[in-house]
Amino acid sequence: MTLNLMEIPSKPVHPNHSVPRDGWGRPIVVPRAGGKPKGYTRTTTFIDCIEDKSALIDWGKRMVLVGTTKRPDLVDKARPLDPESPDDKKRLNELAEQATDASGANDKREKGTHLHGLSELVDAGQPLPAGLPARDVEDMAAYLMETSPLTVKAVEQFVVVDELGVAGTFDRMAEYDGPGPDGAPISGNFIADVKTGSVEYGGLKMAAQLACYSRGVKYDFARFPVNAQDKAAVASFKKRVIDMQEAEAAYSPLPPVNQDWGIIIHLPAGKGECTLYWVDLNLGWEAAELALRIRELRSKGRKAMKPFVVQATADEVASAA
Repeated sequence: MTLNLMEIPSKPVHPNHSVPRDGWGRPIVVPRAGGKPKGYTRTTTFIDCIEDKSALIDWGKRMVLVGTTKRPDLVDKARPLDPESPDDKKRLNELAEQATDASGANDKREKGTHLHGLSELVDAGQPLPAGLPARDVEDMAAYLMETSPLTVKAVEQFVVVDELGVAGTFDRMAEYDGPGPDGAPISGNFIADVKTGSVEYGGLKMAAQLACYSRGVKYDFARFPVNAQDKAAVASFKKRVIDMQEAEAAYSPLPPVNQDWGIIIHLPAGKGECTLYWVDLNLGWEAAELALRIRELRSKGRKAMKPFVVQATADEVASAA
């Protein structure tokens, strides 16, 4: 396979943008047993609770500070606001996001989305858009060479994991036949995800993410058409009651996929480099189950504390018995 470039008029809207979402950005899914559609936690959000975010938080603070040096007007707008006021909190959050954007912190995210789109064209054997910067072409050439042992079977597949109440989209399902993580022969279908950012510290989170995908089932949201951009239409959809037979028809199993190992395709933007990594999905699934337990405990957080009572009435003692 070689890289070809040609003029492409426009890229169609990705089908996953058609998934209806609630106010928290969660995909709205019709449960397999039927009933009203409900929000399922995004896979990446679900496993966030196991991640050490201290470095990310520190980085975010630095980017806000850098952004204010480029947009001093944001400081003037923030000065009269009260960080304890509910209304002012919202406004301060908006200003902080504007400062983050001014710092260039979101550029990498946008570049990552761009490279994801280009890699889909490469996997489909389609030409790349003409006029691409040389570094993009170099990145795609590296991607093409490094992923040559993989045969892509599915791209951007939306799946649901009912036992966790999560839903999300994996980048690739790829067939592979060759040496495995311990050097012994291994073959079959593997969940693979393309990562354009640093992978130095995120191994456990990535393993958990791919482990969830490997244990998911396909969900065809197109069976329940709704304009995902129309808030009124989405609100109406959430009130519908779907019978079990109709709901069940939206679900189908994935082809047999390895649940012990997944593959990370690391494609750092502008480096002209691509590296494949095996990730342990058994360890990842253990982390996903831990995430479920943490979330269950957090839901009970309000019951963790009770008022300190020095003297209780007889009625209070009786009701507590």
